[in-house]
Amino acid sequence: MKSAKLIDGKVQIINLEKPILDEKGAIIKVLGCGLCGSDLVKIIHSNKQTEKNIVLGHEVVGVIDEINSISDFKKGDVVALGHHYPCFNCEYCKNQSYSMCRTFKHSNIFPSGFSEYIKVDENHLKYTVYKMNDELKNDEKAFLEPLSCCIRAVRRAGFDIKNDNSDFSALTIGLGSIGLLMLKALRAFKVQAFGFDISPDRMKKAIDDGFSLDENKKYDAVFLTAGNSKAIETALKYVIDGGKIIVFSSVEDDLKGFSNNEIYYRELSIISSYSPSPYDIELSAKFLNEKIVNVKGLSSHYTLDNLAKAVDDSFNNKIFKAYIEV
Repeated sequence: MKSAKLIDGKVQIINLEKPILDEKGAIIKVLGCGLCGSDLVKIIHSNKQTEKNIVLGHEVVGVIDEINSISDFKKGDVVALGHHYPCFNCEYCKNQSYSMCRTFKHSNIFPSGFSEYIKVDENHLKYTVYKMNDELKNDEKAFLEPLSCCIRAVRRAGFDIKNDNSDFSALTIGLGSIGLLMLKALRAFKVQAFGFDISPDRMKKAIDDGFSLDENKKYDAVFLTAGNSKAIETALKYVIDGGKIIVFSSVEDDLKGFSNNEIYYRELSIISSYSPSPYDIELSAKFLNEKIVNVKGLSSHYTLDNLAKAVDDSFNNKIFKAYIEV
């Protein structure tokens, strides 16, 4: 079968044996997989020593091809999935820091999301795999995992789906695909959602989706989805005194930007959010399947053989979001 692998810093399509179902779990025939910004970061920072362990692709939608499980899934089910799950027993999990759990960090799909087939284990089926609404297109189903990451950030900011959040406002800085997804997640939580980007095209896309920027307003929470430390200055400008800044992206110039004294005297809360819990994936499936969050038309389609071009186009900002058909 075809599978993507990083070799000498380049994305290449190689041939592998189809995974064997030698334990409880499932073999999933991949229909498609979204290209995540974290895939691009892995490629940028790879080297000869690290690339052999890099797994590319995790925003998977597929159909169950083989199954040996006590779950309710059956052969032929169309599913989307997340790639990590926690142990629920360690100190990290007890503190709800699920993405810090060592089991979480070491669990993964095999061999990669950009493959014709993948293997998932029984815990994947239990905690991260969901049947998807047949009315959704496959590229929409593939947003299960990235939307769950945004839901996690919204929840870490203190917004509960069970509460009335309509009096609170939030600004998202950086309106690439994940920034726009963050806006949609905030709106699903009934938070007043606003967006900002230095790109006129991205601002127009957000405005077309009903999100704007009130330059005269201060916001209860500011979400940083731009991988640039200059965005921190904008966050400090727009966050209310006593407000929250949620860091949701890595930056190249790591130590620049945060003003200690301003954070101190204004009593700002700096919160980071990295990856979802199983509950966030469950909520993401609900939002997508019930069409509470609409992700229609966000993706540009590429074939697996053209994955390298999708990567290049993403690096060069020629597209909004790449979806790789397998």
